[in-house]
Amino acid sequence: MVLPYFFYIKGGNEMKDYNGKFEYKGKEYKLVFNLNVMEQIQDEYDSIDAWGKMTEGENGEPNVKAVKFGFTCMINEAIDIENEENGTDIKPVTKQFVGRMLSEIGIEAMATKMQETVINSTQNPDAPKNE
Repeated sequence: MVLPYFFYIKGGNEMKDYNGKFEYKGKEYKLVFNLNVMEQIQDEYDSIDAWGKMTEGENGEPNVKAVKFGFTCMINEAIDIENEENGTDIKPVTKQFVGRMLSEIGIEAMATKMQETVINSTQNPDAPKNE
């Protein structure tokens, strides 16, 4: 599985308000990739690029810890936003829960969903397309 993370922040350094969504055991979860998530990833992996390469996987094998970390950050950011906007008290997910989620849904399908969320949150719609 090779999932390239070629992305950049939109012109003017703004990020799109884009939430990836998926369902697990009848409950909808959102994925948010924003500056808070970027900061957490940089703190853990030194750069977004280093993390992206790890989640792509050398020799076709993604680093499971990096994938779980990214998902945990993105899901918990979505939960934090939900709690702030709606006055709810949804508990954050754990890396262990995310691991079970990824095992059941499939790491390749979920890595694709994570990639879509990152790209859609950061891409520049005016940039030339590689075709």
